[in-house]
Amino acid sequence: MSRPLLHLTVAAVLYFQGRYLLVEEKDKSSDRLVLNQPAGHVEENEDLISAVKRELQEETGLSLEPSAWLGISQLKAANGHFYVRVNFVFTPDELPALYQPQDTDILALHWLSLEELRSHVLPARSQLVLDAISQFEQKQLLPLCQIRNAITHSL
Repeated sequence: MSRPLLHLTVAAVLYFQGRYLLVEEKDKSSDRLVLNQPAGHVEENEDLISAVKRELQEETGLSLEPSAWLGISQLKAANGHFYVRVNFVFTPDELPALYQPQDTDILALHWLSLEELRSHVLPARSQLVLDAISQFEQKQLLPLCQIRNAITHSL
């Protein structure tokens, strides 16, 4: 029996002035437009915080520091792949006047409240999007110092 493919991903829950920043993208598996947090795969030799900052910058043009994390979410997709998603919180005091996606797969940026997201014409990419925002709204924040980076040693 083959094992499901495991994907380690990160996502940015960016909250500013009562709204969340979501990216509009095409879900390649279903060919439909969806809303997602800026998110993506962790690359080889990349730590989690560097990965989420890179994804945020690529998908929104914003260069920000995370303020907390929301823990780990997991999803078994219809294709049999298993996704482990580490969600980070960004709560900037201000944003630059101009910013735009660097990634051509991002079609638009949307600032939405949770209620606006729930009733939006475009669906959330997965339940993970709504779950992360709900966790944030319930103040289930974890300090970044709980993520430890191990020093690489030769064995």
